[in-house]
Amino acid sequence: AAGAALASGQAPAPAPPRKGGRITVATQSSSTADTLDPARGALSTDYMRAHMFYNGLTSLDTRLAPQMMLAESLESDDAVVWTARLRKGVQFHDGKTLSAADVVYSLNRHNEPATGSKVKSMTEQFLSVRALDPLTVEITLKGANADLPVILGTSHFVIVKDGTTRFDTAIGTGAFKCKEFTPGVRTIGVRNENYWKPGLPHLDEVVLFGIPDEPARINALLSGDIDWTNEVNPRSTKRIRQAPNYSIVETQSGLYTDLVIRQTVGLGRNPDFTLGMKYLFDREQMKRAAFRGFAVIGNDQPLPPSHRFYFPGLPQRAYDPERARFHLQRAGALGMTLPVVASVAAVGSVDMAMLMQQSAFKCGVNLSLKRVSADGYWSNHWMKSPIGFGNINPRPSADMLFTQFFKSDSPWNESGWKNAQFDQLLVLARAETDEQQRRQFYADMQVLVHEKCGIGIPLFITSLEAHNSKIGGVVSHPLGAFMGYTFAEYVWLNA
Repeated sequence: AAGAALASGQAPAPAPPRKGGRITVATQSSSTADTLDPARGALSTDYMRAHMFYNGLTSLDTRLAPQMMLAESLESDDAVVWTARLRKGVQFHDGKTLSAADVVYSLNRHNEPATGSKVKSMTEQFLSVRALDPLTVEITLKGANADLPVILGTSHFVIVKDGTTRFDTAIGTGAFKCKEFTPGVRTIGVRNENYWKPGLPHLDEVVLFGIPDEPARINALLSGDIDWTNEVNPRSTKRIRQAPNYSIVETQSGLYTDLVIRQTVGLGRNPDFTLGMKYLFDREQMKRAAFRGFAVIGNDQPLPPSHRFYFPGLPQRAYDPERARFHLQRAGALGMTLPVVASVAAVGSVDMAMLMQQSAFKCGVNLSLKRVSADGYWSNHWMKSPIGFGNINPRPSADMLFTQFFKSDSPWNESGWKNAQFDQLLVLARAETDEQQRRQFYADMQVLVHEKCGIGIPLFITSLEAHNSKIGGVVSHPLGAFMGYTFAEYVWLNA
């Protein structure tokens, strides 16, 4: 029978999902600032916890299109006033039934300063959020935003229980219940037997923790101590592929490691200095040396070429040591020694900094590479060092990316860039329902970032993950690793 199947060209049917089992996942990031409060999530492990223990009104599929989750419908006639109708009978982990009050509380708390929400710059567009009845919520925006269903599908906007102020545990409606949470150590989730989605989840238990050192993560994977990890160094792919029973997932997305020049201090205040540094990018060499070809050339604009609002009309900024020297000389940087902070926490940044160091030396500038530990990098160095690197996960919409990282008053405005024209275009693009006009607004914004912002984006990194092949149901997702951080609900262990 097997011979007949092979002769006819028929592949064996994939095994159906199996119930039970435990998987262990190690990410590249973990710290004592780890949180169960989805509003405060800052690292990939935080995003996974949010999707494990909570649900949003919507979720995002592999095309980044919104699908209904806790909301049965989310509708608007003008993209200003939105009506969300909730599913009946959904229960929190403590048995409380989901109601409109939980949604109102969850969305409104982002604008409370005490919450410390990482998406406050997004929720400032909420004029009001109110309950119309126990299962209906009305969200009124200050201006039209056709992307609201997409925004509400991200991890920060999952729904917590009305009145929750402590997050030493997680009481949500998600597929897993929180069994253990120790910041900077590990998280354990166990199956929610009363989950509102029939047949899900498949797994009994998921363990999450961080291993900042990539070689240590790969060793843990191949020795069987963990089952899945992300931010695999391209240099490790050959070793993984040669090992039996392991798989690599490649995803082209908007992930980038960027040069961050703080425009509020020192030479960063001089536009010529920023331009000169960007001309030091030998992008092709960075692609080969730092990422072994697992990258797409960037052009200092934050939308990747695959994005529907990417502006292709910008001339590619080439590696040009002479132009770099010209601008650096105008900025008064020649002959200076300038520290550049890099870390394995910002994937590829150490290699990128070393290549820039070689280019700068030819121009008469000494870039002194200061390599720091991954532990504490994001809290102690990112956005604090005059010259350093960031690592930005993909965002589901152009509006969300621009609002969180480039709007003048955003807490994650990496370079401290302030541009009133950009801020005005952001509001206009958000409200525009005509796609062609919106495309033009986003094109103008990309030009401004390319020319004036203290951010250099040489490449878009192909996301590489590795997992034990016994894990079934794994798919790539453009939003990020671990199936857009939602893996726990959907994957299973094959026998």
